[in-house]
Amino acid sequence: MGGRVGLKGSDGAETLRRAKELGATKTSPARAAEAMKHLAAMKDQIELYTYPGEMGEDEAQSVGFEPKVLGEIKTGETTSADTKAAASEMARLGVDLLLFAGGDGTARDVCEAIDGNVPALGIPTGVKIHSGVYAVSPAAAGELAAKYLRGEVSSVQQSEVMDIDEEAFRGNRLSARLYGYLRVPREEAYIQGSKEATPAQEEENLKAIAADLADEMTPDTLYILGPGSTISSVAEHLGLAKTLLGVDVVQGGRIVASDVNEEQLLKIVTGRRAKIVVTVIGGQGFVFGRGNQQISPRVIRAVGRENIVIAATPAKLETLHGKPLLVDTGDPALDAELTGYTRVITDYGRRVVYRIRAG
Repeated sequence: MGGRVGLKGSDGAETLRRAKELGATKTSPARAAEAMKHLAAMKDQIELYTYPGEMGEDEAQSVGFEPKVLGEIKTGETTSADTKAAASEMARLGVDLLLFAGGDGTARDVCEAIDGNVPALGIPTGVKIHSGVYAVSPAAAGELAAKYLRGEVSSVQQSEVMDIDEEAFRGNRLSARLYGYLRVPREEAYIQGSKEATPAQEEENLKAIAADLADEMTPDTLYILGPGSTISSVAEHLGLAKTLLGVDVVQGGRIVASDVNEEQLLKIVTGRRAKIVVTVIGGQGFVFGRGNQQISPRVIRAVGRENIVIAATPAKLETLHGKPLLVDTGDPALDAELTGYTRVITDYGRRVVYRIRAG
């Protein structure tokens, strides 16, 4: 819930309270239901277990399942303890696949509860998703789950469960660690990779990209600068103090808005000339939908997809091993519009054409 309102995560009761105060709405139910649609054709062949209400029962019923409901919850007040209890009970029952929706915090809870005893697969609904246990999109999660349960995918792989310190993240510091592994159905086209950091030796390349972007800036245009070290190098080149992990707006060589959320962005850009400047998540390829949800479908449409600028070092693109760039904005129609080929700035005066598709 915290992404579009700029909280950079949703872990913990206090963060959820703040997100609600800022007008955040739940995205997980609809994304979980989207995944379950791809299993609906099998509802007479599989036995589906869920936890009550908002923890799976509602989403399963919305696509035609009549699940067997386990456990009890306090509606509207579920916590990580409920996630662990649900996962533990399903592992005890020996389910063939544990399908869960969330982000890195949820993956940690599931990992702790099942200790790799049953195969698992994540439906991506979180703000930060560094772990390699999630499908590239809700639809991909549903499709892969169906293929696995039909026996069309038979192998599993050990995939990393990563998480970051959210409080440090909100304070503009990135502190990530490995928490364990989950056994995930192995089908590369459906699973996102673990996030990989930009190599330290790329400093000169980053400076060149920053100089290129800065030289292209015009004083009558607003520039929405996404998170990440690649884009922060642009602000550094201009002598500006950008938030490393937030979204800032620059015009005329100065920051006009810092660490903004979706609503603030919409107010700033409406009726004005603007561009969106983002980078690629190393090892995953995501351009939109992971860690920059403030740049929402509404913001992208207000700015215009022709005004999106993507920058990434050659080494970062190499971490994708030929896989395409990805978008998972939560708006399938927009994702389809963004699909095709796009230019990526890789050095001063250098551009490469790269394929981009919906997650």
